[in-house]
This record gives sequence, C-alpha cells and structure tokens, in this order.
Amino acid sequence: MPLQFNPVKLFSGTGSRGLSLKIAESYGKPLGDVTIHKFSDGEFQPSFDESIRGCDVFLIQSTCQPSDNLMELLLMVDAAKRASAHYITAVVPYYGLARQDRKDKPRVAIGAKLVANLLKSAGIHRIMTMDLHAAQIQGFFDIPVDHLDGSVIFVPYIKSLKLPNLTIASPDMGGSYRARTFAKFFNAEVIICDKRRKRANEIESMSIIGDVTGQDVVLIDDICDTAGTLSKAAALIMENGAASVRAVCTHAVLSGKAIETVENSVLTELIVTDTIPLRMESEKIRVLSTASLFARAIANVNEHGSISDLFNV
Repeated sequence: MPLQFNPVKLFSGTGSRGLSLKIAESYGKPLGDVTIHKFSDGEFQPSFDESIRGCDVFLIQSTCQPSDNLMELLLMVDAAKRASAHYITAVVPYYGLARQDRKDKPRVAIGAKLVANLLKSAGIHRIMTMDLHAAQIQGFFDIPVDHLDGSVIFVPYIKSLKLPNLTIASPDMGGSYRARTFAKFFNAEVIICDKRRKRANEIESMSIIGDVTGQDVVLIDDICDTAGTLSKAAALIMENGAASVRAVCTHAVLSGKAIETVENSVLTELIVTDTIPLRMESEKIRVLSTASLFARAIANVNEHGSISDLFNV
C-alpha cells in the first residue's frame, strides 16, 4: 500500500517570524495564517485563520524569553489539537530552559524536563530542535525527537576560511565532546579552557589545557549568553600565543551587554545561527541561516524520509 501524505501547513509564533518566513520559502510553501490576539493585561490567544483539519501542522517557535514564547507555543499547540490537526510537530530551533537539565544543587527545578512535559501534555506528536544544551534532553520526551546538528551549517563555513593552522577549542570542560566532534571534520587538535565559576554568569578563574602557539583557534559552544566566557577564553588563548581566535555558537542569546562584550573582545568574529533573532547587528557577528536545514527536515518528516541523511556535511 503506497504511503499517503497529509497536507502540510506551516505556522509561526511571534518569536520566530523571520526564521519561519525563510523556512517556508525554502520549503516552497507560504506560512499559514494565524492571529495572536493580545490583551491589555499581557494575556494572548492564538487562533488559526484557516482550516487545519486532517493536516500535518508544523508550529515554528523558539522558546527564548520562555515566559511569553513558550506559553504562546503551548497555546498554539492546544488550538491546533482542538482544530482537529492530524499530526502536530513543534519546531523549536532554540529549546529554552535547556540549561536546567539536572539538579546541580538541592531544591531546584529541572526546567528542561518540565518544558518537555508541558509540550507533550499540550498535544504535540513530535518535536524538532537543534543543538540541545545536552543531547540527553531527548530522553525527557516519550515522543519522536528530531535533533538537528548545527555542524552541518558551521563546518562548510569554517572550511571556506582556509585557516592554515586550525585548532578547535572548548570554552569549558562540559563542551569538550562537542569540540571533539567538530575536530573530526578537520582532523584538528582540541584544546580545552578549564573555568571555575563563582556563580552563574560570573567566572572566577580560567586556564588552558593544550598548546595554542601559532594556531588559528575556533571556539565551539552551543549557547552564547553574556559572552563573558567566550571573551575571557579568547583573551587567554591570544595571550598564550595564538595567531587568531574565532567562536562558533549555535544559539545567540546575547543578553545584556553581550554584543558590546563581543565587539570589545579579541575575537575575530562570532559565528552564530538565526535560531534566535539578533537584537542588533554587529560587524563581528556573522549569522548563518538554519532555514534550509529545517525545511529539508520538515519535508523528510512529512514524506517519511530519513532525518539522519541531513547530518552529512
């Protein structure tokens, strides 16, 4: 019996409108019409302005600033379920609260698990995301998770730079696995910056494990929040004799004075994706689009194709 494909409809939340338009264009289908009604007290109510009965619905929304964007996504999922959508996929390019993936001290929440429970309870059948802070977060879901790999976007760009003495670096011990995965594409050495924190977003000390003398160093991380770690790591790497230092981060949170920190740092450039809209442009920040990758993943899900084929660089 031949496979049957349900009609596909793409919708965007307000937090990812720019990226959603690019995904829709790459997919070859316009975004569906959805209205987010906003009330004076801050409450909002999404409503679909077209029929989605029997459709495979893809709801695109990063959950940065989760108090608004996550709640909006949950309400969109609930509305789609009540409108008799056949299959609901939450496309969450940036999965907010992912850094709260475990109890690292007593009496704290595990936010990443709570978000997984909320999305499943709201009615999603599948989630699609990119570069989770910890890959194990996939295990928080009892539904299919399409975990896309940002290296597919970054590796070709790094190769195009033709850096003569490329070395891959991790800004902390926790990111060493991610750095080693990148290094395999280039047969490059890996160095690690060992940091100690006083508290969240505040570093006490940092040291380098490995030799960077004369090397063109590329720091690899998944999230750039305040940019404090990256700027300190870059400065330490240059002080130890590196020829140049760049940074690659999938999710450009860039809170507070982060953009100013990047501009005042020794980084040649910060390479990010558009999973989170950039607050303001900077000559030091280069944005690579994820739209084509997400569009191909959406097509493969709808056509029952392989997602792992998208991991080939």
